[in-house]
Amino acid sequence: MERPIIAHGRRTGFASLSSGGLDVDSFPLKLFSKGNARHWNPADIDFSQDARDYAAMTDDERWWTCSLAAQFMAGEESVTQDMQPFIGAMAAEGRLADEMYLTQFVYEEARHTEAFRRWFDAVGITGDLHGYIEANEHYMEIFTRQLPASLHALALDPSPRNQIRASVTYNHIVEGTLALTGYFAWAKVCSGRGILPGMQQVIRHIGDDERRHMAWGTFTCRRHVAADDTLWDVVDGRMQELLVPAMGVVTGTFEQFDGDRPPFDIDMNEMAEYAMDKVGRRLGAIESARGADPAVIDVDAAPEVLEQRFHDEDQAGLATVG
Repeated sequence: MERPIIAHGRRTGFASLSSGGLDVDSFPLKLFSKGNARHWNPADIDFSQDARDYAAMTDDERWWTCSLAAQFMAGEESVTQDMQPFIGAMAAEGRLADEMYLTQFVYEEARHTEAFRRWFDAVGITGDLHGYIEANEHYMEIFTRQLPASLHALALDPSPRNQIRASVTYNHIVEGTLALTGYFAWAKVCSGRGILPGMQQVIRHIGDDERRHMAWGTFTCRRHVAADDTLWDVVDGRMQELLVPAMGVVTGTFEQFDGDRPPFDIDMNEMAEYAMDKVGRRLGAIESARGADPAVIDVDAAPEVLEQRFHDEDQAGLATVG
């Protein structure tokens, strides 16, 4: 007797019940498995020394540290709220492995939000923090307009073009450029002074999570570019659209700073150059998929290898800061 087709939502049948089951060799499921093995709990991090270090800072140092932490925390919350349409886009495309990974992705962003909130509470900052982000018009442009707009566009049109625009906005500008530049700033604050051990632990955990996020974003853009070379122009065009506001996020903190000289030896030109380097390498990682076989891309671990190489290079550079 022939099995009847079970329709649910936009699918026919269940991928996990189908012949062959789940493709554990697919790149998204490999990321999913690695994430399962690397669980961490913000409640386990001891911020008691951070509270003492924070209390010993100058007013300018406290302002800069809070500004950096607030920008991170609001960014993590933004993605926690806005990523759901990307999960729906994967459902529309019938890519269960990607759906599974993105549910983990959202959970990790929520965990990052909790970690920063716990840090603020531990150092005694419980008041309203919107002032640290609202004065930076470029930050507001990225996180309250461009990011949610590009992600929620997928709810109406989950096309490859819109997937690329959403991925470039989040995985390559927010994570691959702004967050990585933020880690560089944290190294100046923490490692350079030997302070805030709890925050250093948070950043290490978040960096590990986000290397997988960025690898998935590179993978997603690569598979679409491999399938349709004209979509490379969408990747490059979206990067160019967001370049000015992204650089504005980096320089905006300096513009808001009311002191004579930024603390922790943080230099605006150095930070801007660091951010621009991250933009360039993200484009190169995606462009390398032009003309590739889409079937090979689906199991190609190159994005993760690239992210690990980028991480190793960054760690070598950050070690000189410490």
